[in-house]
Amino acid sequence: MKRLRRKLSYAWTRIRATKGLGRDLAIVAGLIVLASAVGGYILSNQRVSFPWQQKVAYKADFEEAPGVAPGQGQEVRIAGVPVGEITKSEITRDGRARLTLSLKKRYSTVHANARAFLRPKSQLNEMYVFLDPGGKPAKVLEPGSVLPLAQTTRPIQLDEVLSHLDERARTAGRIALDESDAALARPGTIPPGLQAADATLLALRPVMESLDTRREKIARLVTAFADIATAAGEDDARLARMLDSARETLDTLAARDAELDAALRQLPGFGDDLRTASGAVADLAGQLNPTLDGIKAASGQLPSALAGMSGVVDRLDRTTDLARPVVDGARPLVADLRPLLAASRPALADTVAWSHRLDPVTGNLVEHLPDLAAFVYQGNSIFQLEDANGPILRGLVIFGAETITSLIEQQRPPTP
Repeated sequence: MKRLRRKLSYAWTRIRATKGLGRDLAIVAGLIVLASAVGGYILSNQRVSFPWQQKVAYKADFEEAPGVAPGQGQEVRIAGVPVGEITKSEITRDGRARLTLSLKKRYSTVHANARAFLRPKSQLNEMYVFLDPGGKPAKVLEPGSVLPLAQTTRPIQLDEVLSHLDERARTAGRIALDESDAALARPGTIPPGLQAADATLLALRPVMESLDTRREKIARLVTAFADIATAAGEDDARLARMLDSARETLDTLAARDAELDAALRQLPGFGDDLRTASGAVADLAGQLNPTLDGIKAASGQLPSALAGMSGVVDRLDRTTDLARPVVDGARPLVADLRPLLAASRPALADTVAWSHRLDPVTGNLVEHLPDLAAFVYQGNSIFQLEDANGPILRGLVIFGAETITSLIEQQRPPTP
């Protein structure tokens, strides 16, 4: 740093010491500043992209891109305002022209429904791209995305129009140009001719409108015929089979003409039967209506019944919850009884042989159950050696008619 200061101080001392050197250096510095300003202005008007400018590139596919020269400042416009330029052109694999559109950062929002139009800027066929950036609800495209061919349009060139004209149309056009050249050589005769042509064109306007409408209809008709002819031409074998099948069908119908007449003669009777069946169906519908009314009334009461069932289901749910501990406690007992049941199965098989004989015995026993109960009760009273007061001694005395007679005879005095 000290060395640089020393050199600057030495140079400044030399400039001041040399006569006229300071003035010359000032003039040179002024010229450099002026040249830089002029060069910057020219470059800015030549649409030069400076490194510090931020741009976003998108791509668009066109069927053709005539008159496009990337790097020549051809513009990209939105609503007529320049927002970028065409920076690159290339050929896709399917033979389309793909242009790279570099947009300024603040204009770089492009949606998926955007459209691009290639338009001439002047009669010299200098092109620019008119960009419609689209909008919602379409999503925003990522930088570098490609607008497909269906969303781009190119201008029709004059040579393309002339190439579709036949020889007679070209000859007529050349004659019309020659006649217009001769007419322009005598300008005094042009106004009356133009007025007559104007009246003629007004008179021919309905005719031209009708022809235009007819032309559209004829074009659609020709297109439809072309599609039919193409489809038929691509499937001749199938068309031949269809015609053969149609001929065989007609031959079969012709051979069975008598049977067809007989079937047609039976149609009136069939119609009567069908009418009778329709009447029966109407009666059935009349009987079905009350049934449907009853079903409708029942369906009206069904919600209340279902509401009642919901309470029953709730109680059943609570009962199930209460029974769950009992079932859980009975599970070990059932597990213990399972071997006993398995062992008792053979014994039960033996009882099957005599169990059907118990029904008559049981029937007879049911009638004498009260007497049997009294006998058991009396027998228990007689033979039991104690009662509620303690142990007792009991005796059994049996009296009958013979016993009384014997006692009376014993009390009589003996006869002499």
